[in-house]
Amino acid sequence: KEVGEAFELGIRTVIVFPKVPEEQKSIGGEESCNPEGLVPKVIRAIKEAHPEVNVWTDIALDPYSSAGHDGVVVNGEIVNDLTLAALAAQALSHAKAGADMVAPSDMMDGRIGFIRRVLDDYGFTNVGIVAYTAKYASSFYGPFRDALDSAPNTTDSTIPKDKKTYQMDPANATEALVELDLDEDEGADFLLVKPGLPYLDIVRMLKDNSSVPIAVYHVSGEYAMLKAACANGWLDEREVVLETMLCFKRAGASAILTYYAKDIAKWLSETKR
Repeated sequence: KEVGEAFELGIRTVIVFPKVPEEQKSIGGEESCNPEGLVPKVIRAIKEAHPEVNVWTDIALDPYSSAGHDGVVVNGEIVNDLTLAALAAQALSHAKAGADMVAPSDMMDGRIGFIRRVLDDYGFTNVGIVAYTAKYASSFYGPFRDALDSAPNTTDSTIPKDKKTYQMDPANATEALVELDLDEDEGADFLLVKPGLPYLDIVRMLKDNSSVPIAVYHVSGEYAMLKAACANGWLDEREVVLETMLCFKRAGASAILTYYAKDIAKWLSETKR
């Protein structure tokens, strides 16, 4: 239904995030690569109903992890290399289901190259990769994590209480350039910045230093702030949202991931009349 409504409004790209039941979660996130799991089923359904729609999928373990982390947790640590194999298996299951682009949001070292090699080895050379190049350890993700129940498990003292060991320090801008070089060299087709509005300088930095298109994620906390302010009558929702999107474009974004997509499409169609 959501994709059909978006398609009618002229939106041709969607991204899929899963919310899975607690009983399907495990410390290794094995459900993430189930070919009959939620995301592969959704991909196939979208492609059957709307074959023209470009389907992106999130690649990470946190929705499937009983620890709530993007990587495999062993003895209280995120194990990078074990995680790479799991992420590649997840990406492969999505490619087999018909995904056009996979978007690793996990921030593990070397995952873009690892996933690219696995996809190529299985013949999915045309499936692209959206690299979360600059994903910051931000406080703006709260509503999304609540909706997907993907925050770190704080009831177990052996599990890291946050994601700061693998997501980026909000004070560090130059690390984005290091990640840019790595992701480009490993075969990324898009470089993504997350969150969006507080990190416009990072969007511009990547744009100025790469020929790969830049995407930006207008995250749940940013969306919630605008919704709350507009609900209280403090801001004009249409005007402030369109200004926000304009700022993303001005900073250098070629693609914008936003929960306002359908609203924006409606507003823009009204403007053209």
